[in-house]
Amino acid sequence: MTVPPAVAEDDWKAAVTAIADAGTTVISCHVHPDGDALGSALALHLALAGAGRHAVVSFSEPFAVAPQYQFLAGLDRLTPPGEVPADADLFICFDAGSLDRLGSLVGAFRGAARTLVIDHHASNTRFGDVNLIDPRSPASAVLCRELLRRLGLPLNREIATCLYTGLVTDTGRFQYQATTPETHLLAAELLAAGVDQYEVSKAVFETNEIGYLRLIGDSLRRIAQVPEASLVWTSVTQEDLAAHGVDMDQTEGLIDLVRTDAASDVAAVLKEQPDGTHKVSLRSKGATDVGAIATHFGGGGHAFAAGFTAEGGLEATVAALVDVLAGRGAAGERLAAHSLAGQGRR
Repeated sequence: MTVPPAVAEDDWKAAVTAIADAGTTVISCHVHPDGDALGSALALHLALAGAGRHAVVSFSEPFAVAPQYQFLAGLDRLTPPGEVPADADLFICFDAGSLDRLGSLVGAFRGAARTLVIDHHASNTRFGDVNLIDPRSPASAVLCRELLRRLGLPLNREIATCLYTGLVTDTGRFQYQATTPETHLLAAELLAAGVDQYEVSKAVFETNEIGYLRLIGDSLRRIAQVPEASLVWTSVTQEDLAAHGVDMDQTEGLIDLVRTDAASDVAAVLKEQPDGTHKVSLRSKGATDVGAIATHFGGGGHAFAAGFTAEGGLEATVAALVDVLAGRGAAGERLAAHSLAGQGRR
């Protein structure tokens, strides 16, 4: 495997030293962890435990693992966030682009003697003492694998399965633009370590409760195209969740279905939160830098996959998104120019 090029050698050395010197270590990831965040955190924890190193692995409330990730090894070792040490020697977090993404563990992060941030979001604010940030990496799991190699920690089937889950989810089953030849080489290495790729795919992509399928039907009935913005969008409401007995975490894959609309470059799914805000997931087929758009609205992500939280209502949020995508107003013109300029770099 090649070393991720965006990470300086001194940063890798600092990360290895920080882990080697640490006593009490906390490993975490962003709130509502997806396969990449959770898989990376569990992989490092399992590897350290296998080497006889004690560490705590956790994530913020709501402290619940989405059904599609219940097969991952190491879930029984998760520590409730309220029991995480407030003064650890080292706090390591995966896949969190900014400090607030740690939720209720922000205090524990700030209380640690040293902090290490491992992430692949272009919008990462580099909020750690040591930062392993590579926006060109298709998943944080890629960086986790390199870290394990540098620590001299071997792979086994369970660790490899956690890493493979992160890799296959954040690349959209190796479909997204960030997928490279090296991505497939890593997948091959993980398969050789014992991953049952069909069991992973079946659990993550091919097993849904009937309530979720009915929710998709309701959501797709509301789908709308906005041609002048090359946008297709839909929403998930709290009423939808209650009617079908579905948790919001289970709707993670809906955006990948919406983005298949042939007429639109940008897809958006607006998910209503209990407090009335909306979490907006964005995907681009390549002509639009949705990372820049999400950053404009206070969020972040990548050029082709990003998100933000909107305080306004559904209609106001869609209207603001359309204005920016259509290049209306100063912000829209700046972002349109940014997207066009970025095409030459990708």
